[in-house]
Amino acid sequence: MPPLAGFSNALSRRTILNIFNGPQALAFLPALTLASFWIGGEGALLGLALLLPAVVALAGQKELASGAHPPAETNGLGQRARLEKTLDNILQIARPNGRTTACMVVELDDYAMLLARLGHKAADDILRRTVDRLRGVLRDNDLIVRLDGAEFAIALAPVRRADLESLIQISARLQSAVSEPVSLDTTTVYVSCSIGFCLSTRAPDITGEAMLEAAEQALNNAKEDGPGTIRGYSPEMQHKAKAQNALIQDVTQALEDGHIIPWFQPQISTDTGEVSGFEAMARWHHPERGMISPGDFLPAIEQAGMFERLGEVILYHSLTCLKKWDKAGFKVPQVGVNFSEHELRNPKLVDKIRWELDRFDLAPNRLNVEILDTVIAEADDDVITRNIAGLATLGCAIDLDDFGTGHASISNIRRFAVERIKIDRSFVTKVDTDPEQQRMVSAILTMAEQLNLKTLGEGVETAGEHAMLAQLGCTHVQGFGLGRPMPYADTLNWMQKHREKLAETPKIGRGIG
Repeated sequence: MPPLAGFSNALSRRTILNIFNGPQALAFLPALTLASFWIGGEGALLGLALLLPAVVALAGQKELASGAHPPAETNGLGQRARLEKTLDNILQIARPNGRTTACMVVELDDYAMLLARLGHKAADDILRRTVDRLRGVLRDNDLIVRLDGAEFAIALAPVRRADLESLIQISARLQSAVSEPVSLDTTTVYVSCSIGFCLSTRAPDITGEAMLEAAEQALNNAKEDGPGTIRGYSPEMQHKAKAQNALIQDVTQALEDGHIIPWFQPQISTDTGEVSGFEAMARWHHPERGMISPGDFLPAIEQAGMFERLGEVILYHSLTCLKKWDKAGFKVPQVGVNFSEHELRNPKLVDKIRWELDRFDLAPNRLNVEILDTVIAEADDDVITRNIAGLATLGCAIDLDDFGTGHASISNIRRFAVERIKIDRSFVTKVDTDPEQQRMVSAILTMAEQLNLKTLGEGVETAGEHAMLAQLGCTHVQGFGLGRPMPYADTLNWMQKHREKLAETPKIGRGIG
């Protein structure tokens, strides 16, 4: 069979169907009718009238099942293999003739959020419309399949010249088509997409599988830069992907081997100078590479889908350390644990936290649930709302982390039963010397006082910043100037020295005359 026999057969079937299904089919009816009557008389004419519609309908069903344009619901390994085979056929005929092709992978941004907010029916409708819009930009001979979720792959039919500029232009047209508003009953939804592509001239290997994998690598690279990004594959991406895959394997193993544990940063009351709590922060000490920054390994944990597992590990160790501090005679009122958006979407989260607190025989108010300002600002997920409300009802303190970076509204602060806001370090830096910073922090603290919220200044690095925050009315502080994150063993020595320091020096705080 010729290299593009399957590809050509699909085109032939589509051409025949277009002839029979379009208005041009009327031109053939007189000839078919005359031939049928001439050859077989009235019987043949009757047979033609009955069989012709059935033949066209069956051909159409076969084309729908195997043609170049599957419905939006069609996805999975079969479609992936089909796209790879088509690319293989295109490559075999295109390269000897000096033609080029490309594979593109398109993914809707934030589809999981759309699914959670709108439900499966509306999300499926968006997918179907997305397919129609993508097809509207592509040529008849281009193949589009749905891989999984909201991800689509495209095999471009061979052209004389395909380069980075032309692929970027095609990608931009695809993005423009997808971004048109979608009307769903009484709701209008706006979606965007990210695109990765691989030119046949830059593919790591001359196979459809290699091209598709390279396009997926380009898509992953695009998503790192945020929604609505376009990236073309380059060989450097393959090296980066290999290193990232190795990191994912390492971090997954480290999590299970107990090498990723919380370190604790102290929080100080500005009224008394005493320790008001510790914040738990994930740290990874690699046996060969030493300390690895959270900024490097947390994205790998997210890619591995291990965020919930990380949360379980950090919570377990944090509650364990609370019991140890009690036993050692140190009064640590609370420990703060960050909860990711992934964890907050778990319908059983409140039950899990209740069970853990019962297991350690700890009162719920000794656990500070820290939630990013951006999560509350963007949250319209009923599960997230119920979980945060459930944790507050349980008795856990709700801390709003990085306040000022996510534009959380006052109504959301109330809706999520926030007990304390943590003022982002960008407002705290140089608050003792910069009048503009002082005005910003003062405004935040005034709002917090009116709402009966506790406050904590993050990123305190100098005694002047500490003193100014206390003077302005901030109730708690945290930062390198007070204590860096440290393993549990070091917290005991740090608290002992801090206790001795308090006994020797005057206290800084609003309550000190």
